[in-house]
Amino acid sequence: MVIRTHQVGSYGPEVSKHPTDSGCYEIRFRGHLHARWSEWFDGLAVTDETDGTTLLRGDVDQAALHGLLRKLADLGLPLLTVSLVEPDATDTATAS
Repeated sequence: MVIRTHQVGSYGPEVSKHPTDSGCYEIRFRGHLHARWSEWFDGLAVTDETDGTTLLRGDVDQAALHGLLRKLADLGLPLLTVSLVEPDATDTATAS
Protein backbone atom coordinates (compact mmCIF):
# COMPACT_ATOMS: atom_id res chain seq x y z
CA MET A 1 0.00 0.00 0.00
CA VAL A 2 1.24 3.47 -0.88
CA ILE A 3 0.38 6.33 1.46
CA ARG A 4 0.14 9.68 -0.28
CA THR A 5 1.33 12.78 1.55
CA HIS A 6 -2.22 14.09 1.94
CA GLN A 7 -3.11 10.86 3.77
CA VAL A 8 -0.24 10.79 6.26
CA GLY A 9 -2.06 12.81 8.95
CA SER A 10 -4.96 10.38 8.95
CA TYR A 11 -2.73 7.45 10.03
CA GLY A 12 -1.09 8.93 13.13
CA PRO A 13 -1.70 11.24 16.06
CA GLU A 14 -2.61 14.76 15.17
CA VAL A 15 0.35 17.10 15.32
CA SER A 16 -0.29 20.57 16.65
CA LYS A 17 1.87 23.61 17.22
CA HIS A 18 2.57 24.31 20.88
CA PRO A 19 4.64 27.10 22.38
CA THR A 20 7.07 24.37 23.49
CA ASP A 21 7.91 23.55 19.85
CA SER A 22 10.81 26.00 20.15
CA GLY A 23 13.07 26.91 22.99
CA CYS A 24 16.59 27.33 24.22
CA TYR A 25 18.61 24.17 23.65
CA GLU A 26 22.07 23.06 24.66
CA ILE A 27 23.72 20.45 22.48
CA ARG A 28 26.98 18.93 23.72
CA PHE A 29 29.24 16.76 21.61
CA ARG A 30 32.73 15.30 21.92
CA GLY A 31 35.46 17.25 20.16
CA HIS A 32 36.09 20.84 19.19
CA LEU A 33 35.14 22.67 16.03
CA HIS A 34 37.53 24.79 14.04
CA ALA A 35 36.32 28.41 14.03
CA ARG A 36 35.34 28.15 10.33
CA TRP A 37 32.61 25.63 11.22
CA SER A 38 30.86 27.95 13.70
CA GLU A 39 29.24 29.77 10.75
CA TRP A 40 27.44 26.50 9.95
CA PHE A 41 25.60 26.85 13.26
CA ASP A 42 24.52 30.46 12.75
CA GLY A 43 22.65 31.99 15.62
CA LEU A 44 24.02 29.55 18.20
CA ALA A 45 26.74 30.23 20.72
CA VAL A 46 29.63 27.79 20.19
CA THR A 47 31.77 27.19 23.29
CA ASP A 48 34.80 24.89 23.39
CA GLU A 49 34.92 23.37 26.87
CA THR A 50 38.14 22.38 28.65
CA ASP A 51 36.96 18.77 28.98
CA GLY A 52 37.29 18.21 25.21
CA THR A 53 33.63 18.83 24.39
CA THR A 54 31.81 21.62 22.58
CA LEU A 55 28.56 23.22 23.66
CA LEU A 56 26.09 24.72 21.18
CA ARG A 57 23.43 26.90 22.80
CA GLY A 58 20.58 28.97 21.39
CA ASP A 59 16.93 29.32 20.55
CA VAL A 60 15.71 26.92 17.86
CA ASP A 61 12.46 25.31 16.84
CA GLN A 62 12.03 21.56 16.40
CA ALA A 63 12.78 21.57 12.66
CA ALA A 64 16.00 23.54 13.19
CA LEU A 65 16.98 21.25 16.07
CA HIS A 66 16.69 18.19 13.85
CA GLY A 67 18.72 19.97 11.18
CA LEU A 68 21.46 20.75 13.70
CA LEU A 69 21.58 17.13 14.79
CA ARG A 70 21.91 16.04 11.15
CA LYS A 71 24.79 18.50 10.67
CA LEU A 72 26.61 17.06 13.68
CA ALA A 73 26.07 13.54 12.34
CA ASP A 74 27.36 14.62 8.91
CA LEU A 75 30.53 15.93 10.58
CA GLY A 76 30.93 12.64 12.47
CA LEU A 77 30.85 14.36 15.87
CA PRO A 78 29.74 12.09 18.75
CA LEU A 79 26.59 13.53 20.35
CA LEU A 80 26.64 13.54 24.15
CA THR A 81 23.52 15.46 25.27
CA VAL A 82 20.62 17.52 23.98
CA SER A 83 18.82 19.56 26.65
CA LEU A 84 15.97 22.03 26.68
CA VAL A 85 17.09 24.74 29.13
CA GLU A 86 15.73 27.92 30.60
CA PRO A 87 17.22 31.01 28.99
CA ASP A 88 19.71 32.89 31.17
CA ALA A 89 18.48 36.01 32.90
CA THR A 90 21.14 37.87 30.91
CA ASP A 91 19.70 36.50 27.66
CA THR A 92 16.21 37.77 28.46
CA ALA A 93 17.55 41.12 29.71
CA THR A 94 19.40 41.76 26.45
CA ALA A 95 16.42 40.62 24.37
CA SER A 96 14.17 43.35 25.86
